[in-house]
Amino acid sequence: MDSPSVLFVNRVFPPDKGATGRCLRDVAERMAGIGWRVTVVADGSGPSAAPPGVTVCRAGWGHPSAAEGASTDVRLTARGYLAAALRLSQRALRLPRHDVVVTMTDPPLLVCAAPVIAARHGAASIHWSQDVFPALLPVLGVRLPEALMRVIERASTRALRRQDAVVAIGRCMAGRLAAAGVPAERITILPNWPDPGIRPVPRAENPFRREHGLGGRFTVAYSGNMGLAHPMDAVLDAAAMLARSDPAIAILLIGDGRRRAGVAEAVERRGLTNIRLLPLQPPDRLAESLSAADLHLATMDPRAEGMLVPSKVAGALAAGRPCLFLGPEGSDAAAMLDGCGQRLAPDDPAGLAAAIRRYAGDPALCAAQGARALSVAAAWDAAAAARRFAALADGLRQRKPLDVSALPGRSLPHA
Repeated sequence: MDSPSVLFVNRVFPPDKGATGRCLRDVAERMAGIGWRVTVVADGSGPSAAPPGVTVCRAGWGHPSAAEGASTDVRLTARGYLAAALRLSQRALRLPRHDVVVTMTDPPLLVCAAPVIAARHGAASIHWSQDVFPALLPVLGVRLPEALMRVIERASTRALRRQDAVVAIGRCMAGRLAAAGVPAERITILPNWPDPGIRPVPRAENPFRREHGLGGRFTVAYSGNMGLAHPMDAVLDAAAMLARSDPAIAILLIGDGRRRAGVAEAVERRGLTNIRLLPLQPPDRLAESLSAADLHLATMDPRAEGMLVPSKVAGALAAGRPCLFLGPEGSDAAAMLDGCGQRLAPDDPAGLAAAIRRYAGDPALCAAQGARALSVAAAWDAAAAARRFAALADGLRQRKPLDVSALPGRSLPHA
């Protein structure tokens, strides 16, 4: 009997930058390990860090890592995103048939091509919603004419309703998708998980702390994408307060993104010597860099509630560190912090500075919440997520027999 087959379509795949690519790699590798034949269509023409059993087909053009961004905040124009979606769709349509087709949300609105790709393969269709577009576009600073926005919203909603299943990465996102008209019984909540390589590294053994001369200083870190959906003003204002009251507290801002240049300019202009800006760290150093902090920060624009769930929180918890989340109360990121952090209003720098002082002055609190963080992170990992994803895909493929009439011209050969 042939092995079941699944086709994933996403703009990035490692070594390309982007959180969606990392999540895709984790699931693809583990589904291949349990017997699935896995194919990934990604953009670009460069090499791929494909795990055993996973075939990566590049759609051509330049290497996507040149975009220097992550899932929802890359330096591509709207025209560039559309061109990427067309390349990915054309490549997926030319492949041998698969039992299940999975589209993701990079590039935005790839879901609109999903019904065509699935029909061409006679396959069950899953849309893996890492972000909710086009609703997120204004938060990211993309302003479209109102009439065009309405057209895109209608097309996206119709495509979502045609999916056999839609995977949401949080309850808040599931609620938004249901409100858009996706049948609740077709929505599966499958949260993202921390990078499997993240683990706690003790202070005394951490080379990252030594390299950056942190010594015994209490250290706060923001690590990840500094995108337009992640406001940084409160972090900078709190840092200014701490520079006056608690100058020994070190603040690390680690990562790239559209806001980084503005943050760097503000740090220099305001003379915030307690802040150090560092580049995005490679995957093999994530455990060290995340463990270098005693406390983590994550931010989210309240307008993005239900449209995304920051992955920074999961990474911090996997490193065994508490986290302060500056964002909406209804986000799943806030819910994750029960007993291992705190949600704060995103526009409350005084509250943030006070919370940092409290953790800095209470090592027992940091230790207790760090232990709780590890427990929360251990309850949901890449292996558990892949099992759930494989079970969903297998159930759909068994319920959806191949419809040869849906394949224009001829039946596609099996991969």
